[in-house]
Amino acid sequence: MERRELELYIHIPFCVKKCNYCDFLSFGTEDERLAETPCHPTRQLPVPEVYVDRLCREIRWYGSKEKFRHRPVISVFFGGGTPSLLSEGQIFRVMAEIRENFLIRRDAEITMEANPGTVTPGKLNQMRFCGINRLSLGLQSTLDSELKALGRIHNYGAFLQSFRWAREAGFKNINVDLITAVPEQTMASYKKSLEQVAALGPEHISAYSLIIEPGTPFETLEAQGKLILPDEDEEREMYRLTRRFLSDKGYERYEISNYARPGFECRHNTGYWRGKDYLGLGLGASSLIDGCRFSNTADMKRYLELETGTDGWYSESGRLSREAQMEEFMFLGLRMVRGVSEKEFYRKFEEKLMTVYGGVIRKNEARGLLIRKNGRIWLTERGMDLANIVESEFLL
Repeated sequence: MERRELELYIHIPFCVKKCNYCDFLSFGTEDERLAETPCHPTRQLPVPEVYVDRLCREIRWYGSKEKFRHRPVISVFFGGGTPSLLSEGQIFRVMAEIRENFLIRRDAEITMEANPGTVTPGKLNQMRFCGINRLSLGLQSTLDSELKALGRIHNYGAFLQSFRWAREAGFKNINVDLITAVPEQTMASYKKSLEQVAALGPEHISAYSLIIEPGTPFETLEAQGKLILPDEDEEREMYRLTRRFLSDKGYERYEISNYARPGFECRHNTGYWRGKDYLGLGLGASSLIDGCRFSNTADMKRYLELETGTDGWYSESGRLSREAQMEEFMFLGLRMVRGVSEKEFYRKFEEKLMTVYGGVIRKNEARGLLIRKNGRIWLTERGMDLANIVESEFLL
């Protein structure tokens, strides 16, 4: 009987409105891609029942497989889109199916992403009742002008109200997302966001740099010269300010962009960076099981009509090669402040890490970008600044 740990990811691809920077698989209220499907939002709840029905069937299908049913689930993560658009009844249905069909460990971390303006005291109480014990609030900035530029649907006041309601509902593990280097942001405005968020005392803070993704409104504005962004030096200084400021407030950086009070590191994300098996459920959701990657169809019509596991339901990239697994072990593991373990590398690949990567490691040690000590290898502070460059050198 399979007893290795497993993580679950549940994709809810609906939003009130897509943000100007977002390239995730999600649909705003007026998205024309939904026009010819039963998921057209003008006909249904913000998250249509037909989608929840299909998601629950998928949960049952995977849960019936011996390969999954008895594996202890250590984390469940509702991502999107905007999962907090689920109604109270839908939250109950999906959580009931997950508990009925998977072995959820008693201490499992169960996270729901939520946007201010999409939660109510009743909905938050229902989340807690169903066992959701971690809330991730997408704030991004405390300045309303910056929120408007990002295309967010809320203002800072709505976030404060949502945060207060979450505490009153009993959430003792809350993450707040921030974005750095947003349009017209300054060091002073970003510092203000940091100060105001830290003063609230969330258990976890994520601070990501804005990336201009293809196909987004921001890409169009940038091409037209209408997007005013902080320059590279300002962006790097924001990154350093985040580290210094949050450290002084008791938050430990455990990954390049993530900070937590001791004991509140996000289990879902750390599992991903350490290569744990995860099963993705919902439209377009990706999975990694036993070294094999596969993804559900990203076509809503197919997702609703096809039976789980049939032709066209998912695409499989096949088993990752040994070299690809080594590469992922390194460039995902090096995102963590603790870095990677030589012993774990040997256990996984039956080959010494320095035999495979000795040249790259010694070169970056000499450049002051890596440290090798006591059987572990990790990025220095400067190495964190140049993480993408360093990690690319571990491609075989």
